[in-house]
Amino acid sequence: MAGRDGGHSRHQPGATGRNLHRSQRPRVHCLYTVTKPPRLLHLRHLGRCDYLSTWQAMQAFTAARDLDSVDELWLLEHPPVFTLGQAGILEHVRHAGEIPVIRTDRGGQVTYHGPGQLVCYLLLDLRRAGLGVRQVVQLLEQAVILLLAELGITADRREQAPGVYVNGAKIAALGLRVRRGCSYHGLALNLNMDLMPFTRINPCGYSDLQVTQLSNCGVIYQRSAIEQRLSELFAELLGLQLLECE
Repeated sequence: MAGRDGGHSRHQPGATGRNLHRSQRPRVHCLYTVTKPPRLLHLRHLGRCDYLSTWQAMQAFTAARDLDSVDELWLLEHPPVFTLGQAGILEHVRHAGEIPVIRTDRGGQVTYHGPGQLVCYLLLDLRRAGLGVRQVVQLLEQAVILLLAELGITADRREQAPGVYVNGAKIAALGLRVRRGCSYHGLALNLNMDLMPFTRINPCGYSDLQVTQLSNCGVIYQRSAIEQRLSELFAELLGLQLLECE
C-alpha cells in the first residue's frame, strides 16, 4: 500500500517487535557447566641427588618450558656441598676442607647442603602465577613459618636477610634464579643434620649468624610427614593442586 509520499508505508512494529526489557527476556538454561581444570603442581621426591647434576636438570627443565608446562616442586637432599650464589664472595668460605665448593647461578651468598636437610626446588612460571620474585620469596618463607607454627615453633623472617629464623638462628635458607619468567632453585630447611660445616663459612654472608635445625627445637617428627605438609602449604599458597609424580 502506497503512503502519502508515494512510497510504501513502513511497518509499525507491535508489542512483539519491541525490544524486550531484560526482565522480560526468556531465560536460557545451560545444559552443562564449563569449568577450567585446576592448575597443577607436580611433586617429585628425588631422594639424595648430586648437586651439579640437579642444578643442570633444573636449567634444562626451565629452558624447555612452554606456556603449558606444569609447575614442579622437587624435594631432595644433597651430599655435602657448599654453594656460592652468583654474586657470592669467595672469602665467605673460610675453610672448605674436603667439602666441594660450587659457584651457582642462584641469588644470595654461601650456604651448606648436606644429609638431613630438606631441599625444596620450586620450578614455577611466575608470569602465569602473577607473582614477582619478592612475592615468591615471601611465599616460600611463609610456608615454612606456617609449618613450624603447626609444630608449636614460633618463627619469623628478616627483610634484609631472606630466610626463616627461630630465636634469631637461621633454620631455612633460600635463593632463586629467574629465567624467561620462570624460577628454579628454592629453599633448604634444616631438619636433622651435622651443623658443623656451617662454622666453616659465613652463612649467607654473615660472620655472626647462628644456624639451627628442627631436631634442636624439641620436635619429634617424620621426614615424610614434613615433606608432605610443606608441599601442601606451598600448593595452597600458590593456589595450585598438588599432584605426586614418579
